[in-house]
Amino acid sequence: MHLIVHHWDTDGITSAALLVSALKLEDFTNLTAPIGEFRFDGRIWEAIERAKKLYVLDFNVPHEVEKVKVPTLFIDHHTQPKIKNPLVEQVNPSLEGEYYPSNSLVVSEYFGIWNAWSALGVVGDIGEKAFEIETVSELLKREGLTPGDAIRLVELIDSNYIAMDREAVEEAVGVLLNHDVRELLEYEPWVKQATTIKEAIESAVSGVEEKNGFAFVEFESPFNIISKVARKLVWEMGYWGAVVVNRNFHGKAQIYFRISPEEAERIDMGEVIARLKELGTNTGGKREVLGCVCERGKVEEALRIIEEYLR
Repeated sequence: MHLIVHHWDTDGITSAALLVSALKLEDFTNLTAPIGEFRFDGRIWEAIERAKKLYVLDFNVPHEVEKVKVPTLFIDHHTQPKIKNPLVEQVNPSLEGEYYPSNSLVVSEYFGIWNAWSALGVVGDIGEKAFEIETVSELLKREGLTPGDAIRLVELIDSNYIAMDREAVEEAVGVLLNHDVRELLEYEPWVKQATTIKEAIESAVSGVEEKNGFAFVEFESPFNIISKVARKLVWEMGYWGAVVVNRNFHGKAQIYFRISPEEAERIDMGEVIARLKELGTNTGGKREVLGCVCERGKVEEALRIIEEYLR
């Protein structure tokens, strides 16, 4: 059995579909990790034990791949260390200092397979900036897809992980393989789900409060929409930054802090992340953004730290 472990977003799902097509795999299983967790859980490790070959796609878990005991092809585009495990073939342009905007492009180049999925992975990872890349525009045109269609397809595919539905994420690979890409624009389970999610995002954004050019939003939702809400506030509505809190996300709290590129010159996000980690929260991020999952009782303390940097 060939086992594919992939990220839960559009780039991970399209990467898996590209690999299956390129290798003409018939006997395969594809799994994703618990959504939001960069690790192999018991379910994945059990499947690895039964696998003849493992493929890990767009899932930045070098610490897990070091431990595998079956031949593995690890294709990624995130910054990561060189894998020492002799059973692993690691394909990652970042090891040579090259930047690839999506994993789908790395998979396409490695296997020489190019289609709409190659382009959708890029749109999933970098949004509208993807249309500035000639390869992306050409592939979409070839498949009769407009930029609007591509954005919509990503929204539909991503609705599975936003709904925290791990099984639906895994099924999405088969949906891609068994449907013409244009048909997916009308694929009813995804259309319904995306509509519900869009309503939840609009509802959250409608409750925005502004303080000194920064947006503050609080809500409760089972959907993983916190980053979408923050992007909308900063990218579309023009706030300098956004502090978004989901006070009840499956029993935990989520905090998301996004700032504009201008504010990133002033606010040291690395320092904010370090201070939130000291609270015992699960926090990570980069120059312009941080995500934090914590016990609901720690929200006020975490917000106090963030607000220090907004003055």
